[in-house]
Amino acid sequence: MLSVFQWVISFLIMGITCTVIFFSIFFTDCWPIAVLYFSWLVIDWNTPNQGGRRSEWVRNWTLWRYFREYFPIRLVKTHNLLPTRNYIFGYHPHGIFCFGAFCNFGTEATGFSSKFPGIRPFLATLAGNFRVPVLREYLMSGGIFPVSRDAIDFLLSKNGTGNAVIIVIGGAAESLECSPGNNVLTLKNRKGFVKIALQNGADLVPVYSFGENEVYRQIIFKEGSLMRAIQRKFQKLIGFAPCVFQGRGFFSSSSWGLVPYAKPISTVVGEPITVPRIENPSLEEVDVYHKMYICSLVKLFNKHKAKFGYLETDSLEVI
Repeated sequence: MLSVFQWVISFLIMGITCTVIFFSIFFTDCWPIAVLYFSWLVIDWNTPNQGGRRSEWVRNWTLWRYFREYFPIRLVKTHNLLPTRNYIFGYHPHGIFCFGAFCNFGTEATGFSSKFPGIRPFLATLAGNFRVPVLREYLMSGGIFPVSRDAIDFLLSKNGTGNAVIIVIGGAAESLECSPGNNVLTLKNRKGFVKIALQNGADLVPVYSFGENEVYRQIIFKEGSLMRAIQRKFQKLIGFAPCVFQGRGFFSSSSWGLVPYAKPISTVVGEPITVPRIENPSLEEVDVYHKMYICSLVKLFNKHKAKFGYLETDSLEVI
């Protein structure tokens, strides 16, 4: 529980805390340290867009194994991936904190490298996080990088082969729909990842995390309501939407808190869709592979849902 709680707190306040401390140091006797680090930031500013600086030591911290066991989280392999190809993994659903995405692809807690030998995972997150001192180093150490066009293109075209770029396709918009028993994906009009895959000849891999939406309860506001309008405004301004969610307390599962409920999360990596390299794909070509991707994702969900505690009548809704 401690391992999960520290990660939730880090996610919520580490950015602002690091920024405040960093600028505060300029007004203390330790200001030379701040100046040195600021100089380093200037020199190193573009590193997140060029593959980052991953640390196998950080990815293999014992802390992440405790994190895995709390829920627990497991990674399910269905097909082999060739180290001679590059891939874009579409991760679904977003959930509140993307616990499955982080544990499976930002750490080695579930054994990604042993299950997919020769494949290096790179988990994409908001580019703004990499403008924050110290936080950027922490994220890069796990193989996490900015979800920007330049950064993705670098990994898929200038970093050799065997790269797997993991994108949480639904993003902030999808997080507003997540709640227990709700299988709604924001995907119908999300086609940019397909176009990038075509331009780089990267195979598409659907990934579904069963249980991701079960670990928090959320108040879902209706479209057109004042609260939903506020959430949408935040989403447009800063890239993420403030969700009104509830977890369990630290000392009691019956009290309110920020700790997620201990519900199993099973992340299933589906069959890769072979994608040709087309420098300037037409809208029709993008649509064809987008439809193939959705069909493959729905098939993956239906094939594995009963195995991971879902009802046979449960279905995936794509909006």
